[in-house]
Amino acid sequence: MASSVDVHVRICGQEIIKYDLEIKALIQDIRDCPGPQSALMELNSEVKEKFNKLRLRIQDLEQMAREQDKETDRLTIQAETESQRRQLLSNQTAWRKANLACKLSIDNTEKEELLREGDNQSTRQRKVTKESLVETSSNITESLMSISRMMAEQVNQSNDTIGTLGKNKTLLFLSNYNNRG
Repeated sequence: MASSVDVHVRICGQEIIKYDLEIKALIQDIRDCPGPQSALMELNSEVKEKFNKLRLRIQDLEQMAREQDKETDRLTIQAETESQRRQLLSNQTAWRKANLACKLSIDNTEKEELLREGDNQSTRQRKVTKESLVETSSNITESLMSISRMMAEQVNQSNDTIGTLGKNKTLLFLSNYNNRG
C-alpha cells in the first residue's frame, strides 16, 4: 500500500510535468507570435508565472526528498528533483531563444512596414509637391495677369486725365484770351 508521502510525491511530480508542458506550449506560441510587442509581452508574463509555479513545485519536491526516512526514497526523489531542475534550465534557454527570434521577427516586420510607409509617403509627398508647384505657378500667373490689367486700367485713366487736362488747359487759354480781348 502506498503511503501518503508517495501520493504527495506523485501529485507534485504530475504538477511539475503539467507546468513543464504548459511552458513548452507557451514557448512554441512565442516562436509563432507574429507580433505586436504587446502580444509577446503578454505571452512572456504567462511564461514567468508558469516558471514561478514550476520552481515552487520543484522546491516542494526537494523538501519532500529531505523528509524521507528511507535513503533510497530520498535519493530517488533527489534525482528526480535534479532532473526537473535541468529541464527547467533547458526550458529557460529555449524561452530566451524563442524570445530573441520573435523580437527579431517583429523588428524586421516593423522595419519593412516603416520602409513601405516611407516609400508611399515619399511618392505621395512628391505628388503633393508637384501639385502644389502647379497650383502656385497658376496662382502667380493669375496674379501677374491681374496686375497687368490694373496697370492697363491705370494707363487708360492717366491718358483720360491727360486728355482732360489738355482740354481744360485749352479752355482756360481760350477763356483768358477772350477775357483780355
